[in-house]
Amino acid sequence: MFCENSFSAGFEYFYAVKKSYLLLLFLVFGKRTKAQETTNTTDNPVKIGKSIFSNEIKRNFSRKGDFFVHWGYNHSWYGKSDINFTGPNYDFTLKDVVAHDRQSPLKWNYLNPSKVSEPQYNLRVGYFISDNYSISIGWDHMKYVMDIPQQVAITGYIGDQISEPGVPTGALAGTYNGQMINVTDKMLTYEHTDGFNYANIEIERYDDIWVAPSRQTSLTLETGLGGGMMVPRSDVRLFEQGRNNHWNVAGYGFSAKIGLKFYVTRGLYIQNTTKVGATNLKTVHTTGRDDLDKASQKINYVQNFWALGYQF
Repeated sequence: MFCENSFSAGFEYFYAVKKSYLLLLFLVFGKRTKAQETTNTTDNPVKIGKSIFSNEIKRNFSRKGDFFVHWGYNHSWYGKSDINFTGPNYDFTLKDVVAHDRQSPLKWNYLNPSKVSEPQYNLRVGYFISDNYSISIGWDHMKYVMDIPQQVAITGYIGDQISEPGVPTGALAGTYNGQMINVTDKMLTYEHTDGFNYANIEIERYDDIWVAPSRQTSLTLETGLGGGMMVPRSDVRLFEQGRNNHWNVAGYGFSAKIGLKFYVTRGLYIQNTTKVGATNLKTVHTTGRDDLDKASQKINYVQNFWALGYQF
């Protein structure tokens, strides 16, 4: 009787344990299957910004809350610009002035920490306020050099002597109404070569074009709008009077950009961007007599740069 009861109790215990294991196995298998179904159907449980492109593979991480920084080098091209010069006994404007950038020769200075700021460079630091929008601050160090000599139209007047103390102007003294003159270095040299600097804030949007199966490598379209201050250091000689002036907030600018970011890894990226900008420089230092003499001009430009950056 005892054996029969023991056998019966043991069988019931074994059956209960077996039933529990089968139930546990069923629950685990069912949950795993459901997870696989979720992964297969959504393929991306992380909330990411919607791209304007229809890419099959999506990132499995969000950029929201990430910071980024990049450094690179630029080329720039400038539209023709009117430059107005004013001061004691003169007020004249040179029309449709042609200028270009000044590229530093390709050498080890680009990698020398003490000289990396000599070429035309771009520095930017930003923060992702959402998965596909960021806000950033940057410093675009461009260079602007007026072509000398060149023929331009001139309006206004130039006295026999200008500024104080007086600087003789020679044969160029007179009143002008659109005549063509040949500008040489005896009359003017005009450069923003220690920086046609644009200190700016930008808002960017990102749209994934392609995402690798690893989901760590991707190609992303970047677009953005910005605005900020123009902080040139102007090297000017007006009738051979002048100097390489101090940096000053000379005006303001606005810009728009479009470019591609190739993420080698989730953090490391290479970027190429083209930017168009419009600037208004109201107070350009010229002769070094800042309380007397100044120039003003509006410059439109196109800039293209390559940069290496990291997102973290």
